[in-house]
Amino acid sequence: MSPAGSPETVLTVSRLSFSYEDKPDVLKSLDLAVTAGERVGIIGPNGAGKTTLFLLVCGVLKPAAGDIQLLGKPVVSGKFNPEVALVFQNPDDQLFCPSVKDDVAFGPQNMGLPKEEVEARVTQALSVVGGSKLARRPAHHLSEGEKRLVTVAGVLAMQPRLVIYDEPSANLDIRSRRRLIRLLQSSPETVLVASHDLELVLEVCSRVVLMDEGAIIAEGNPAEIMGDVSLMEAHGQEKPHSLIPHAVPH
Repeated sequence: MSPAGSPETVLTVSRLSFSYEDKPDVLKSLDLAVTAGERVGIIGPNGAGKTTLFLLVCGVLKPAAGDIQLLGKPVVSGKFNPEVALVFQNPDDQLFCPSVKDDVAFGPQNMGLPKEEVEARVTQALSVVGGSKLARRPAHHLSEGEKRLVTVAGVLAMQPRLVIYDEPSANLDIRSRRRLIRLLQSSPETVLVASHDLELVLEVCSRVVLMDEGAIIAEGNPAEIMGDVSLMEAHGQEKPHSLIPHAVPH
């Protein structure tokens, strides 16, 4: 329990380390805390450890050392936890049922919910992402943007407390990207989002964490961290264009 008046801590990562058989020290004694309602952006070059961190938080991988707690309870590797959900970078890795409706219903059904509750959650989740008209369509007939919306709906239907997005704007057109940004901005859930789309991070996130070589290099206000040219360039990043002063207002 959090002290009265203080935000609830949703995620606590303490001295977390992880190695793959062919790649040691992917994460090195990493510490991170996320409170309820935060939208935290995770940035850094490829290979920084962002996706590995997400898979550990979801219990897909087992830490070599350290501790992960979700809502005050230890994350157990290999055990399904509906309180946390991951939206994959590639929607095709997440969509496999005959229809959109079936895909969105998959999570709630595996939570053992009654049929009526599953139906209600599917309807609500598709409505939230603006995908109600897609319900009866096969997922493989959808555009990339539509697939992304359906994967988000499938996650939201489980009503998790923490939603993790791995490169959510990848391969989206301008309209789909803008719809996604609005969805993330209005999300009541606590959000972690890893993205090379730094402008999206600026618009969506209240805090940013810069990772490189398995460690957290810096964290804080997105405009301050990403506006530091020397810091960003030292870790394979660029200062977002919108943070660069322009002679002519635009």
